[in-house]
Amino acid sequence: MLNPKTSDQNPWAIFLVFLKLGLTSFGGPIAHLGYFRHEFVRQRQWLTERSYADLVALCHFLPGPTSSQVGMALGLSRSGYAGALAAWAGFTLPSALILILFALGITNYGNSMPSGVLHGLELVAVAVVAQAVWGMARNLCPDLPRITLMIAATCFTLLLPTVLGQLAVIVLAAAVGLIAFKPQLDITHDELPLTMSPRAGRLWLTLFLALLIGLPLLAFLSSHQIILVLDAFYRSGALVFGGGHVVLPLLQAEVVHSGLVTNETFLAGYGVAQAVPGPLFTFAAFLGASITSTVNPWLTGLLCLLAIFAPSFLLIAGTLPFWERLRRHRRMQASLLGINAAVVGILLAVLYQPVWTNTIQTPHDFVLALLAFTAIRFWKLPIWLVVFSSALLGTLLPLTY
Repeated sequence: MLNPKTSDQNPWAIFLVFLKLGLTSFGGPIAHLGYFRHEFVRQRQWLTERSYADLVALCHFLPGPTSSQVGMALGLSRSGYAGALAAWAGFTLPSALILILFALGITNYGNSMPSGVLHGLELVAVAVVAQAVWGMARNLCPDLPRITLMIAATCFTLLLPTVLGQLAVIVLAAAVGLIAFKPQLDITHDELPLTMSPRAGRLWLTLFLALLIGLPLLAFLSSHQIILVLDAFYRSGALVFGGGHVVLPLLQAEVVHSGLVTNETFLAGYGVAQAVPGPLFTFAAFLGASITSTVNPWLTGLLCLLAIFAPSFLLIAGTLPFWERLRRHRRMQASLLGINAAVVGILLAVLYQPVWTNTIQTPHDFVLALLAFTAIRFWKLPIWLVVFSSALLGTLLPLTY
């Protein structure tokens, strides 16, 4: 049941609440969901524990960043579309602005930085992706059928390393899940405290599909770089299952293979993105500001940020009116089990190529990456501390060659 407290229904008040979380929420999407639960279920009582669990389940079901979608939905429930925008801006803009500033620093002063700093950031990216694979495999591939599906997805992705290959893996995994898995559904639940008309939902979903189909066509017909970039980031945000880490292969294929951003800059930015609070999808702002041919890095960074998050809003606003029906659909849930296993396989393939093969070149590289992985996974050190430590230790690597 929603807390009727009107002061929390003002968009500005919602922005300030989420701004606090955007400045302090370190640790990735799982940690973000914990922060949200503490703030909005236990402290502010915006919704019940069961309703929050249902909302998280919906956002796991959809492509895109789970924690950001939960935040948008919470803002939507309190103050409509203005509340959704306020929640997204408060949670997202702090890390986006930091990453754009870092991109400008690399672009303007990269030659004056010690070479080991950027290499240390690339190495910590290896550790972060490895940790993500480890944790997701334990949660999403707990049995032999899903482990087998994960390995098959890894092999397919490595042998066909294209965006279309990754999409084919997801489609095939959904079909396998539909046939092979029979999930147990929880029938007893509280209804989500979110009400939108089915007509509005259909309009948002139509816009989502129109952009997903129309932007590639527009990019094909136009040679304007902004159109090409908006298409790339919108598709990345619309087609990724599994959260921020899984968007890595899609973005890498779009901006590195096309020559817009160097692989060294890509991995360095990905490493720094681990050290800032807020959603990992703000990495898009760094990439936009890092495009070497852009005239206005700030504008390009913000456009890329909007493009990668736009599908999340459209899907949340479009599916909420139909969620009660979807959550009882056993076949949909079975397909999702297959998709989740394939997502882990895709991420494992990315860990090898390009993250590992382009970064781990010497025993010293492996040692630093292993220490970073151990610090994150087993010592439970804050990721921001590991990132800064790796950048510092990276400056010593050239002295040991």
